[in-house]
Formats: sequence, structure tokens, C-alpha cells
Amino acid sequence: MTAARVRTGLVGLGMMGRHHARVLRGVEGVDLIGVADACGDPHGVAGDLPLVGSVAELIALGIDAAVVAVPTAHHEAVGLELAAAGVHALVEKPVAHDVPAGLRLAEAFESRGLVGAVGHIERYNPALQSLRSRLENGDAGDVYQIATRRQGPFPARIADVGVVKDLATHDIDLTAWLARSWFDIVYGQAAHKSGRPHEDLVAFSGRLADGTVTSHLVNWLSPFKERLTVVTGSRGSFVADTLNADLSFYENGTVTTSWDAVSAFRGVAEGSMTRFALEKREPLLVEHEAFRDAVLGVDATRVVTLRDGLATLRVAEAAIESARTGRAVDPRLLARSSDDALPALRIPTLSRTTS
Repeated sequence: MTAARVRTGLVGLGMMGRHHARVLRGVEGVDLIGVADACGDPHGVAGDLPLVGSVAELIALGIDAAVVAVPTAHHEAVGLELAAAGVHALVEKPVAHDVPAGLRLAEAFESRGLVGAVGHIERYNPALQSLRSRLENGDAGDVYQIATRRQGPFPARIADVGVVKDLATHDIDLTAWLARSWFDIVYGQAAHKSGRPHEDLVAFSGRLADGTVTSHLVNWLSPFKERLTVVTGSRGSFVADTLNADLSFYENGTVTTSWDAVSAFRGVAEGSMTRFALEKREPLLVEHEAFRDAVLGVDATRVVTLRDGLATLRVAEAAIESARTGRAVDPRLLARSSDDALPALRIPTLSRTTS
């Protein structure tokens, strides 16, 4: 591998692939060498780059790393081919179509000492990065609850998974990451309202290992787009709007009363509200910089690992199972191998290491 530069290929030129191609061209220390898609280049993103029809042809161009933006059903096959060739990979979320496939991917990259990352892009959103730092600083006090809403119209690009694995995995990952605690239990309800084979609406609640209560509303049936995370603690509530990368804090007010019958009940009152000024860099760019630094051996702590993605996928499958059976499900009890341990939850930062 050329020192301080990463020769990178892109597999998949659909809706997400075109965004990856745009961003990769501007990442310092990265050379986009070629792109691959068996269906061609529908959005015209290749430009003067070699356009090939297979992963093998892309590998033959001499790449060090690849971004995998194919449909979820193909993540495992493409990832295993890259790992076998010694190529680092950033795989779009979810990590795979099911937990066994995700485990095979993680083991393939780990056994070869390769960087395997998952595109859980919300971790790189400025609002959530700032929120996590403030939670770590104790600004919310004791965290009681994390609630998310992720709603919008159906994206025509999605056909092989339902709304849980496509959209709710964002909320599962960011919730566990913000709290630094994994899910102990989930209970969900799902529905099929638009005639497709997979669920398009889900509402599920959960409890993290640290006792934090969570709730998540996700669908493809709303005519508006919403991406909201609310963290409620003993000092107030943080509200993060990741569509606009905005973060606000609603402080608990202090109210005194001499009325004994009322003062016996503890509660909160409306206090001051602060909207924070944040540096707003594009999350996809920050994600690619983190992947570049991991490949170069500069800093491997900022990527979302395949194990992270696997743990998130396990919770997603637990939510689907709960909706199917009508019972609460412990994600930890879903089939796992002896070495399939829960990963540490790290924080990527907004800072950039130049190459």
C-alpha cells in the first residue's frame, strides 16, 4: 500500500453508491481507482474512472480498500471476496442480511487483520457527536430515557430488507452508542401496510444494560421526513435533529412552593432552552476520513466495526422476532458463537488527521 494514500474502489453505483463516489473524490489521502456494478452506472458517477462489472475486476485494479454499497443481500458475498483478497472494506449498513452472515464477515476480516467497518453514519452526525460528549460530561445528569423517531416516505431503492434492518438499525446503533450500553431486552410491534414482503412500520421499546429505557418509532409511511433523538435525564432533555444537525437542551426549571400537598410530589418544570452552535461537516465525509485513518493505521478507534454492526443487527432481529411472537426478546439469547462478544462502544470525533 502506498504510504499515506489509500487506493480505493467502490462496489455498487445505486443511490448510496453515487454519494460515496462524490465524497471519495474529495477525501484527502484517498484515490478512487475504479468502480464496479454488474448493472452499469445508472447515475453516471464513474466519469473517467474504470467501470467494471465484478468485484474480481475491481480487485485486479490494485485497490487497498473498498466501499460496499450493494443491496444488503449481497453484503456477505462481496465482503468475503474482498477479505479473501486482503482488501479493507467499509460496508453500508446493515452489516448483512442476517446475524450468521454478519458473523462470517466479521470473522473473515478479523482473521486476516483487515479493517472491516460498517456505515452507521449517524455516529458521525455533528449533533449526535456533540450530544455524546455532553452526556459523557454529565450535562444531562442521570440518563433515564432515549427516544427516537425516524419516519419518511418509502425509498424505492430498498427491496431486500424491511424498515427494521434498513432504518431502525440507525436508531439501535446510535442509542447504544450514546448510552455506552447495549440492549438487554426489546419488545416491538410491526406492520405491513404497503403490499411489500417486509415490514414497513415498527414501534419498539427497549431497556439497556445500564437501565436506560428506550423507545423507537420508525416507518416508511409518512409523507414527511423526521430524524429525531431525545435524551431525557435528571437535569433536562437534549433534542437532536439529525436532518439539520441541530442540538438543543431543555433545562429542568426550579420551582419552589410552600403548599405542602403539592411539594410532597417531586417533578420538573420548564426551564431555559439552549440551541448549540456546532461545526457542521458532512457526516459521510467524516465517516470516510475515519475509515481512511483506520486503513492507514493512524487511528482505528473512530470506525464502526463489523462487530458493532453485528451487535446492532442482533437487536434488529430481536425486534422483528418480538413483533412476530408478541413477546419481549433478549437479543443476547439469539444464537451466537462462543467468540461473538459485544464490542466496546467508542466515540468518533470531528477532528481530522491529515495524510
